[in-house]
Amino acid sequence: MAREHFQNMLREVEHELAGMGEMVVAAIEGSVRALKHVDKAEAERIIAADDAINCKRWQIENQCVQLFATQQPVAGDLREIVSFMDLITNLERMADHAKGIARIVVMHDQTPLLKPLIDIPRMAEKAAEMIRGSLSAFIRQDVDAARAIMEMDDEIDALYEQIFRELLTYMMEDPRTITRAVYLIWVSHNLERIADRVTNICERIVFMVTGETCGN
Repeated sequence: MAREHFQNMLREVEHELAGMGEMVVAAIEGSVRALKHVDKAEAERIIAADDAINCKRWQIENQCVQLFATQQPVAGDLREIVSFMDLITNLERMADHAKGIARIVVMHDQTPLLKPLIDIPRMAEKAAEMIRGSLSAFIRQDVDAARAIMEMDDEIDALYEQIFRELLTYMMEDPRTITRAVYLIWVSHNLERIADRVTNICERIVFMVTGETCGN
């Protein structure tokens, strides 16, 4: 019965983790949508909503502490609980990057975008796919899926480099575009960092399941 209760508590934490993941995805998608329309009100809403994600992070962490304190987890359980805490930290940092994009929208202050957004929404879509996939892989303890998601980071990196080169060309051809170009570079950098955080999660999945680090 004690083991069954412990497993039920773990499943409850997984449910909360999935909910936090969807909150983060919504923040990413909303921030890029706000950028696309230079919607300052939407951006400010996303910035304010970050508090709820932070609260969710601490709520889940408290659940993990309770598992440590009351359930006497064994070795494999310990790796899973520690992994939960690592995941929520990475998710919270992703939300910070989404908030960073929203702040750039506020800084834009109704100024038209330098160019129509093509690759930045693609980066956001790919990042959201990676987040959802990594959380699913975590819950299923699917190492193969985690490793496949890590490889998707190369696609994000390629898009980031493409955006950077294109915007650099704008700045070189017309210095008046520099400020707006830099804003878009900052946005793409935030999305690139989100993908890096997903890679951290996938590496944690490998460790949780196998006990091995990527260097082993």
